[in-house]
Amino acid sequence: MPTSPVDVKPSESAPATVTAVAKYACAACGAQAEWNPSERALVCPYCGTESPAELDAATGGIHEIDLVQALRELPDELRGWQVETRSVQCRSCRAVSVFDPERVGGRCEFCGSPELVDYEEIKAPIRPQSLLPFRVAQSDVREQIRSWYAKKWFAPSAFKKKAAVDTGHGAYLPYWTFDAQVFCNWSAEAGFYHYTTESSRDSSGRSRTRKVRHIRWRSMRGSVEHFFDDEPVPGTQGVDRALLAKIEPFPTQELVPYDTGYLSGFIVEHYRVVLVDAAQQARSSMETQLQQLCAREIPGETYRNLRIDPDFSEQSFKHVLVPVWMLTYVYRRKPYRLLVNGYTGKMAGRYPKSAWKIFFAVSFAAAALSLAALLVR
Repeated sequence: MPTSPVDVKPSESAPATVTAVAKYACAACGAQAEWNPSERALVCPYCGTESPAELDAATGGIHEIDLVQALRELPDELRGWQVETRSVQCRSCRAVSVFDPERVGGRCEFCGSPELVDYEEIKAPIRPQSLLPFRVAQSDVREQIRSWYAKKWFAPSAFKKKAAVDTGHGAYLPYWTFDAQVFCNWSAEAGFYHYTTESSRDSSGRSRTRKVRHIRWRSMRGSVEHFFDDEPVPGTQGVDRALLAKIEPFPTQELVPYDTGYLSGFIVEHYRVVLVDAAQQARSSMETQLQQLCAREIPGETYRNLRIDPDFSEQSFKHVLVPVWMLTYVYRRKPYRLLVNGYTGKMAGRYPKSAWKIFFAVSFAAAALSLAALLVR
């Protein structure tokens, strides 16, 4: 992949966050309306009045951006958050947050530290082109988490009592998606099995026969055409990628055009994986999938020395935001995190395990096996 001045890599790995910067005042009481996943509208959290503001939910407004051109230089009209902002950096965790310029003070959304200082970005960020709005309500997430806790038998009893599901919050996480048309030539040695019968004698002198498998190798060539549609690459470094993968996929066919109204009431993380790095990750993932696609085309029962020569064209990308409910809790000084897909409800998480419960479970299993062995005799 070519290098580009499009993005500058941050020097810290902590997540940068953005709070909803557009204001949607409630017509009844004047408080700020927030996006309500249940109502799928902007609703005042205090008086329950639905905002008359209309959000652009038409998918026809979503466009792919030419990747090659963007890696050379992205147009200024695709940068920035569309509203005036103030950026601050947390001295404790190094997260960068973007606020309403009138806001003063406050605490870091990720670590709670009050040590926030002004921060100037070297270059305006690439603005999201689209997003998946929250569809799963926080009340549903709470019940789901409580049910999840209850089923974890190995979790310490004290943990189940202390775990607070009310401390969870919703966040929009940054993703990149990539499209590409690929024509790929391949070459390999295809292996075809054939068998022969061999005779031998055992230690007692008795004759025995057995079938022996052999492989006949033949050089083969071919080609594969494939279109990659919305190959995803997470732009976050604040959330464990392995845990995040467990709540995928995010249905990109349901994306709506970017509108700050959907962000009202939620945290938004600023991407920390820049475009050029994300494009390299997407290319690597595509090449791995092409290896598999080409392998399926090789005749015979096995193969070796597979080589591919992909030609990529019509490459494009989108910067999108996806909804995730997050709960982070600390048990005996060790942090654990739960994630819930804010669109599909799929959940994944980690939890502490009681050494005593594991010991008793193993002991009970061993005793049961011993008893079964005695009964068999």
